[in-house]
Amino acid sequence: MGWVSLDTLAAYWSADEVVTNIIVFMNLLGALLLGFLVGYERSYHGRAAGMRTYGLVCMASCAVVVIIGYPNYWYGTHAPVPTGGASYADPTRVIQGIVTGVGFIGAGVIMKEGLNISGLTTAASIWAASCIGILVGVGFYAAAMLLSLLSAGCMMWVSHLEAWLPSRPAIAITVRFLPEHRPDDRQLAGALLERGYQIAPGSFAVQCGSGQVEWRFVAVALGKDKGMPLWQLAGELAGLSGIGNLAVSHARN
Repeated sequence: MGWVSLDTLAAYWSADEVVTNIIVFMNLLGALLLGFLVGYERSYHGRAAGMRTYGLVCMASCAVVVIIGYPNYWYGTHAPVPTGGASYADPTRVIQGIVTGVGFIGAGVIMKEGLNISGLTTAASIWAASCIGILVGVGFYAAAMLLSLLSAGCMMWVSHLEAWLPSRPAIAITVRFLPEHRPDDRQLAGALLERGYQIAPGSFAVQCGSGQVEWRFVAVALGKDKGMPLWQLAGELAGLSGIGNLAVSHARN
C-alpha cells in the first residue's frame, strides 16, 4: 500500500519516535512557562501584549528550533537522506528567520501619537522572548532561565533605577495660537526657562491653517526636580498672551 502501509504509519509511534516527541514536548512546555514569566510583567502593567503573546512567541520559537536537532526522526524516520555530505537544515538560517519574523510582531505594538512613542519596551521584550525560545530549543536551559529572569527583572526594576539616577524628564507640548496672532519663539522659550524647561533642539514642528498657527515641540527639564509640575505648567502657559489651545503630556518612549 506504499506510503500508507501499516508499517509506515507505525513508524510514527515507535519507541524512539515517542521518546523524541516527549523531549520536544518538554522543551515546548518549558519555553511556554518562561514566556509566561516575562509576559506577566507586561500583563500586570496593562500593556497590549501579555502572557499569551509572550508564551506563544517563546514556545513557537522553541518549536521551530528544537525540531532541527532531530532530523533522523522527521516524517516517521522516512525523511530522505541528503547526499554529498549535505545537512538536513542549517540552524543558523532558521534562527535568523525567527528573529526577523518576530520583528513584525514587535512593530505592531509600537504606537506613535504626536510626539509620543510607546511600546518600544514591549517590542524589545517580545524579541527577547523569541531568543529565550531559541535557547530552550537548542538545549541551553540554564541560559534560557537566566535570560528570562534578567528580562523580567529589567522591566520590573530598571524603572526604579532610572528614577533614582539623575535625569531630565521630557514633555510634549502642542500650542495653538489665536487667529492672526504672531507667536514669538523667544517669548515662549523664556517662559519655559523660567519654569525649569528648555525646548529640545530639533523637536520643533509648525503647522498653519485657517489663520491659526500651531507649534509642536518637546521641552526637557533642566534637572530631575527643577521642572514645574505638569498640571501647574499647563495652567501658567495657557495664561500667556495669544495662546488659544494648549496640550501638555509626558513624552513617553
